[in-house]
Amino acid sequence: MNSSTLSRATGILTIGVIVSVVAACSGPAGGTGGDSPHAGVFSDSAIGATIAKLPQKSVGEVPVTRLAHGLAPPTNRWFSGLVFGKHPLPVFPLPLSFGLTDTGFTFGLPEVTTTPNTITGGNAASVTIDAGARTSEITAYDDASVTIAHKTNSGSTAGSTVIAEGSPLVSFTAAKKLTLKLGQKFSPVGTGIYSARVGKTTYGLRTTGSVSKDGAALSLADGATAAWFPVPLDGTLAAVAAHAVPVTAVKLDYASGRTTASTTLGYSTAHDDDTLIATLPHQQKSMTTPPCSLGSYPSIYGTMHLCAAKTLSWTSPTVAASDTLELGSLDAAQKASLASTLAQDVAQTAALPSDTYFGGKALYRLANLLMLADQLGDTAAAKTVGTKLSDALREWTDPTRCKSNAERCFVYDAKTKGIVGLTPSFGSDQFNDHNFHYGYFLYAASVAASHDTALRTEISPVMNLLVADLASSGDSKYFPDRRGFDAYSGHSWASGYSPFADGNNLESSSEAVNAWNGLALWSSVSDNSALKKEASWMLASEAASARSYWTDFDTSDPVYANYQHSVVALNWGGKRDYSTWFSADANAKLGIQLIPMSPVSGYLGGESTRIAKSVGEATSGDYNKQFGDYLLMYAALGGADQAKAALATARDLPEKFIDDGNSRSYLLAWIMTRR
Repeated sequence: MNSSTLSRATGILTIGVIVSVVAACSGPAGGTGGDSPHAGVFSDSAIGATIAKLPQKSVGEVPVTRLAHGLAPPTNRWFSGLVFGKHPLPVFPLPLSFGLTDTGFTFGLPEVTTTPNTITGGNAASVTIDAGARTSEITAYDDASVTIAHKTNSGSTAGSTVIAEGSPLVSFTAAKKLTLKLGQKFSPVGTGIYSARVGKTTYGLRTTGSVSKDGAALSLADGATAAWFPVPLDGTLAAVAAHAVPVTAVKLDYASGRTTASTTLGYSTAHDDDTLIATLPHQQKSMTTPPCSLGSYPSIYGTMHLCAAKTLSWTSPTVAASDTLELGSLDAAQKASLASTLAQDVAQTAALPSDTYFGGKALYRLANLLMLADQLGDTAAAKTVGTKLSDALREWTDPTRCKSNAERCFVYDAKTKGIVGLTPSFGSDQFNDHNFHYGYFLYAASVAASHDTALRTEISPVMNLLVADLASSGDSKYFPDRRGFDAYSGHSWASGYSPFADGNNLESSSEAVNAWNGLALWSSVSDNSALKKEASWMLASEAASARSYWTDFDTSDPVYANYQHSVVALNWGGKRDYSTWFSADANAKLGIQLIPMSPVSGYLGGESTRIAKSVGEATSGDYNKQFGDYLLMYAALGGADQAKAALATARDLPEKFIDDGNSRSYLLAWIMTRR
């Protein structure tokens, strides 16, 4: 969720095959700037015909971009603020912050400050470099790095800067002979090594050029390089400088197996040397990277350890995709009670909304009612719900519907390269929250299509476009790769254009997990093995990061010393808040990390005392409030006694506190299966 989703929730009152994605400096029209040995989730030929049937239009205004011709607009990325809007905004390639200026760039190591409600590490313009530029544009990007060309008045490139998540380096390569003006004086400390003290931090510079005697200018020949970096307080300049080798790109490998999913990021350099890589807490738990002995950096997400390596590898526990609650263990009385409640929920189904968020949630609700009807052997309810769900999906997936209707249909935005619902909600026309919205569609479509092969054939063309909007991989002229998913951070970003000085943000970690669960379910229904590998990896990664930074972070890390809550409700590139876009209430701050409590939401389970503490703060013992249903479901993960108590409360929970994407029968069934 982001600023354009301000009121969204107020309306809710075995080792797998490795897939490799490689980025270089140029690419086809829709690519991220590189060639890939992987065939991709969908070939252009497989989806082009359906795209051609959709109306081609931009539903929302497309902002100014600083993007080289031929690159897919990088919406929903950690660096989107550099690309979109009249003026570039700071971004946070941790451990650094980075910003463009009129003539060059600034960067620095953020100062981390923790208060009872907020952890901040905002933009630190500690070091400034004047490259004599008049404009800058992004010329390449991949899963973790960005290449920025600095242009002169004549339009020629003075040089290029590479920044990357996990790299403490700002790497500059001259495209011609030039002199950079240094805003801070760098003094020599060794051959090709210089340093400057800014506040509490020493910044190093390793270069093949030469710094002037006064330390205020850096002369570079064509092809010469410079790499700036902060020295850890517990490290040494010499040790860090020895590995300050400029990064040129980052290559992603991932795999998904029965018990773990793995992520490997390869940091490319000109001569395949070791370089500097800083690791985040969720990576440190299972890293296979060599020991990180060069020191540590503070960050808003916890202490980062600095390594000298070529790759960073770690694993996340596999999360099995699911659309089913197993009711076989329930006794006859429980099943009879559920059947009675199910009948009421089916009868009370309201008219389906027309936008992609609430419309998607309504489809998701129907899918769960259909699943329960099947589990309970209620053929009449299954027929009623199944027909309503199928009819709605046929309507939404008619590729020509938007030519004559203004709702319940999709168009293709050729400017921003994506699929958008013609009736937008919460900034979906600005590419906000697409994974949240489309995750509900994919879940519902998977349930419905598994019941009806004819329906699957009908809806697949457009459903596959929703998939492609979120999870294309390999060069495509229609979509970017994995819109919004951040391999280094292990989670997605919500804002399309990210018009914020604190970077991009993600609020509803649980709806992000729901998206990849829906993606994985659809991969099975549609028999797409490449998508299944990708979706399973994304599902495991997002769930692990959701726990690491939203619901179950390690409170022993110094960054949490003054923080007074057991959850973080809203994470940014440059700060973390115990707040939401839509409510100041504690129930909202936890509830938005739980919605929609699908069958896969067991990943949220953890220590009983931690769950009880979080639920206690959110409810003060009273569930008669927004998200009360989801808070009860979360409480049930604390153990058998907690599930028993939650079930008793859920039976009498007022209807107005059951979310519009939920139902009482599903709420009760979910809790019953936790006992």
